Amino acid sequence: MFRFFENLVDPYADYPVQDTPPQKVLPFIWNYTRVFRGIFVWAVLLSIVVAGIEIGLIWAMGWVVDILSGQPEQVWETHGTTLIVLAVFILVLRPIIQVVDVALLNNAMLPNIGTLIRFRAHSHVLRQSVGWFENDFAGRIANRIMQTPPAVGEVTFQVFDAMTFSIAYVVGAAVLLADADARLILPLLIWVVLYGLLIRWTVLRVSPASKASSDARSKITGRVVDAYTNIHAIKMFAHHDQEMAYAGEAIEHARRTFQREMRLYTTMDVALVILNGLLIVGVVGWAIVLWSQGNASAGAVAAASALVLRLNAMTGWIMWATTSLFREIGVVQEGMETIAQPITLVDADAAKPLQFKEGQIEVSEVSHHYGKDRGGLDAVSLTINPGEKIGLVGRSGAGKSTLVKLLLRFYDVEKGRIMIDGQDIAGVTQDSLRQQIGMVQQDSALLHRSVRDNLRFGRPEASDEEIIEAAKKAQAHDFILDLEDPEGRTGYDAHVGERGVKLSGGQRQRITLARVMLKDAPILLLDEATSALDSEVEAVIQETLYGLMEGKTVIAIAHRLSTIAQMDRILVMDNGRIVEDGTHEVLLAQGGLYAGFWARQSGGFLDPDTDNSTGSAEAAL
Repeated sequence: MFRFFENLVDPYADYPVQDTPPQKVLPFIWNYTRVFRGIFVWAVLLSIVVAGIEIGLIWAMGWVVDILSGQPEQVWETHGTTLIVLAVFILVLRPIIQVVDVALLNNAMLPNIGTLIRFRAHSHVLRQSVGWFENDFAGRIANRIMQTPPAVGEVTFQVFDAMTFSIAYVVGAAVLLADADARLILPLLIWVVLYGLLIRWTVLRVSPASKASSDARSKITGRVVDAYTNIHAIKMFAHHDQEMAYAGEAIEHARRTFQREMRLYTTMDVALVILNGLLIVGVVGWAIVLWSQGNASAGAVAAASALVLRLNAMTGWIMWATTSLFREIGVVQEGMETIAQPITLVDADAAKPLQFKEGQIEVSEVSHHYGKDRGGLDAVSLTINPGEKIGLVGRSGAGKSTLVKLLLRFYDVEKGRIMIDGQDIAGVTQDSLRQQIGMVQQDSALLHRSVRDNLRFGRPEASDEEIIEAAKKAQAHDFILDLEDPEGRTGYDAHVGERGVKLSGGQRQRITLARVMLKDAPILLLDEATSALDSEVEAVIQETLYGLMEGKTVIAIAHRLSTIAQMDRILVMDNGRIVEDGTHEVLLAQGGLYAGFWARQSGGFLDPDTDNSTGSAEAAL
């Protein structure tokens, strides 16, 4: 039975992908939950039926009280069949209806709604640009991905479990009281109006208070995850107390926002107790007056009493369900600040896969300042011929990394265009572009997975033999075999920790190199590819890298100038422009910036932020 209801909706089914999700709460929720519309219809109908049964049972109990005023033998003879039918209904049909109602809510809706939203929201966020991630905390993004789906599930649950049921119940109560005496409806209607005003007062305050609390919790998560991610720096600088103060500020802010939210609930509960007292006294008292005047039977008084006592018990639940509904809407609103943000860097409507031919790269009048007035690139033009090896040097902030990011289309150029084999990269699919580019970064972060999984990221279909061969070329195989994680996994099955924290910088960089070797893309980008390696390992890997470069178009960023001295050309960047272009010998002869860098380096390493002489050209050799 459970499996039947759980499989009514497939949360992983194909769906139309949207770059711009709805920006308002209800359209946002409906956009995700429209696949449940059939279940929603049945949930509404069953909720009304269940409420009607509850009202009917109260009426039936009043009827039982009335018929018990006669002789037992006569009662059984006259009403025995009806009583048996009523008992069978209560014992058999009512549980079946209740089971289907509850199963739709608990088994068909709740698990699948949360799963569907979390899966699709994660997919949406993964499609965001690198720049989008650089502008937010990973912890806050993750927190919103985790807390928004259950909040949407709670909203839909309360709508069908509480809202529909309570409306149907109040309408049924009014019908039952009117059947006894129409005047009994008056205190119920007065109570409904006052109750509605109380709900309105609470809801108007709960939603923003809940959003503020949710924002505060996300801030805590962001700061805590930031601390855990940078635990080495915290320990190294002995900043435990400062970090506790930083986190404590967010924790205290969350406590104050939660206090304000809870004050609303306390006020609501006190007002609710007073209202319910008025309801009980008004309806039961009036029913007793009618009975004393001979205008109502004892059964009617009993039914009215049972009804208002049931409403008294329900109102707290209804009020809590209503406030919970709007509290969760506040959580959804906070989550939408992340998971409803439009995808700004998208494939063009008619984008086709990049058709790689030779690997010629053309950069035409490209400017990019990250939306600011300065920084980045300024009218850069450049042609890199197929198979050409280019070295890229310059001071920090000169624009080297920006050029590489634009080539990978992590950002769209603000002006100009970049072509590969005559194709504008803005007009090809992002995946096909990046499949043709292999990159080794200075920050060689790894996934918290096994070494094998990290290596296979370069080429998912690679065999174990190919993975091991790439690791050997990167001088990584021997140390990989010695790895063991806390779970007892060893070698290529060992997990490397978050961002590869369980490995040294050199080990991480060698695995990154092996991954790029395994990918074997025709365009190769190297950003300080050997900066974390010791001299002995670097010397061996340099030979492997030169072999890897054969037949590829290469751009290598380096501060250690000796690593790029043999490149076909060296480009010198300054203030977002290419100011020098030539071979190592030509640039030295020009006596410009490159010659100055070479003259000031020590051991072949460029310190781009200083003008102090630390060595000579001979020292680099």
